[in-house]
Amino acid sequence: MASRLIGLEVGGLVEKPVIFSLDELRALPSRTQVTRHDCVEGWSAIGKWKGVPLTAVLAAAARPTATARYVVFYCADPMESDGTSPYYESIDMDDAYHPQTILAYELNDKALPIANGAPIRLRVERQLGYKHAKYVMRIELVDSFEKIAGGKGGYWEDQGYEWYAGI
Repeated sequence: MASRLIGLEVGGLVEKPVIFSLDELRALPSRTQVTRHDCVEGWSAIGKWKGVPLTAVLAAAARPTATARYVVFYCADPMESDGTSPYYESIDMDDAYHPQTILAYELNDKALPIANGAPIRLRVERQLGYKHAKYVMRIELVDSFEKIAGGKGGYWEDQGYEWYAGI
């Protein structure tokens, strides 16, 4: 019996919405990569990340429809003091299918610490750190950001940051 430590929901413009437990995510093919995290605040750090490629999650059950253009990640941490407006971030389908884009559950050969985004953190290595959503609880495939929060594709983007944060 799979433990339900996490219920990662995958829905939106998919053929079949699905909920993955952490055990089910760990049972999918994994990838380990040593990469540098670059923050807009000027610091960087190198870490060894292990997780499931996002492409494996999308192919395993959900199967995006032809109209899906973006992947939106909703996180457990609220951005408002009243508990509403969860932190969110997004990427396009090119980054979603990039082999280095993973849903990480380990850092430096240990379970991902809470401070680093446990139980699941997005690693999208071609972009700056604010795109690497922590505490991911839900993934939604969409064709536009028009009806999502500020309509710009992410919490920081709604505050004026660039949507594409390529490095």
